Amino acid sequence: MKVTRRELLAGAAGAVAMGATAGAQTPTDPSKVRGKPPRATGQRAAAEKVQRIVRSGSASGTPHEGLMGIITPSDLHFERHHGGVPEIDPSTYSLLIHGLVERPTIFTLADLKRFPSHSQIHFLECSGNLGRTAGPETTPGQLAGLTSTSEWTGVRLSTLLKEVGVRPTAKWLLAEGADAAVLSRSVPIEKALDDAIVAYGQNGEALRPEQGYPVRLFLPGWEGNASVKWLRRIDVSNRPFMTREETSKYTEPFANGTARMFSFRMDARSLITYPAFPNTLQKGWVEIKGIAWTGAGKIRRVDISTNGGRTWVPAQLQEPVLSLAHTRFRHLWEFTGREAVIMSRAVDESGYVQPTRAELLKLRGPGTTGYHLNPITGWVVRADGTVVYKEEA
Repeated sequence: MKVTRRELLAGAAGAVAMGATAGAQTPTDPSKVRGKPPRATGQRAAAEKVQRIVRSGSASGTPHEGLMGIITPSDLHFERHHGGVPEIDPSTYSLLIHGLVERPTIFTLADLKRFPSHSQIHFLECSGNLGRTAGPETTPGQLAGLTSTSEWTGVRLSTLLKEVGVRPTAKWLLAEGADAAVLSRSVPIEKALDDAIVAYGQNGEALRPEQGYPVRLFLPGWEGNASVKWLRRIDVSNRPFMTREETSKYTEPFANGTARMFSFRMDARSLITYPAFPNTLQKGWVEIKGIAWTGAGKIRRVDISTNGGRTWVPAQLQEPVLSLAHTRFRHLWEFTGREAVIMSRAVDESGYVQPTRAELLKLRGPGTTGYHLNPITGWVVRADGTVVYKEEA
């Protein structure tokens, strides 16, 4: 980009003016100083420090306490992988669909983009999205940051399956990733023919590498690991494949000695994002805010309790209320200076009510895995206005 002499001098003069005022710690009138020239890519304001919360070498969470609306910025979408983030050249990318099909086919990225594109706004959530041993100094993002909502763009999987000619005996398919873990999951054919998409876009741009670039499978409302990233192969079969991930990992034991497999759908859940740690309140009216979501469709209601769950009142849902997407809620509450425990409880359109932790543990039994745990959670507002996470055994 060319810069004229006038622009260069104006910028230099502005820098001198800002330097002079910076030493005196007095604000600069922005109307008196020429602003910055345009840039090839946009950037956040310098004062905005929001960033993902790195939980481990394989996961980072969305900082829900720092976001607005329902769309998660792509660079703040949670990240989870089993073998690191692979680097894949889009010019050599290919997707093989074979098995119980009439015409086994290899699709390039260009091939996929020739089909009619489809976009849909949905949440994605890791089935292990809960800080089970979270202490008082836990933020909403640290507690349940492994969920995000984006607009996903790609081609419907049903379109590709029609192209290759799925045979009538097909019941399941295997989705296989190209990462070092070769993560693979079995998917019922009903879901594949319903709302599944082979996605190459997110929030108006190509997928980010940690979200599966150049192509991933996306299964709305289902546990995140089933939406296989870096998708390279789909094998159509008449039975599930019993992969490592769906046997040794994503299987939940129950108290009666049985275990649940293929528990794909994510249950209704809510999360208060304000007030929460590390906020401090002043006496007066406070707007309790948060997000709710469900894999069963739309959120029908979110209830709020300000007395530790003894009584509940409905919160206001913020439009738009979309199916299989984060929904914002708010509730006006007066903080009087007395200690209080604030909690939220989601109810979805199927009638499912978000359970307490005690109810979950009674069903699952001791020693349960950390998957599909969606308990009601809360925050303690102390008399001095400080807010901490409400620990539960």
